[in-house]
Amino acid sequence: MNEWQQRVVAEKAELCERIAKLRQCMVTAEFAALACIDRKLISNQEHYMQEYADTLGERIARFK
Repeated sequence: MNEWQQRVVAEKAELCERIAKLRQCMVTAEFAALACIDRKLISNQEHYMQEYADTLGERIARFK
């Protein structure tokens, strides 16, 4: 695997860790206590982070 491909794989792994942490946060009482707009913005963030991870996954699948 090329060096730049390894960086893409590492980037996806880091992003997936961040998504997991964000999702853990989203099921807490603290999250539920946030203002509706803040919950919506965090939900949007999670959605777009997942889209980004999916795109990186598709790129990685084409490395072969």
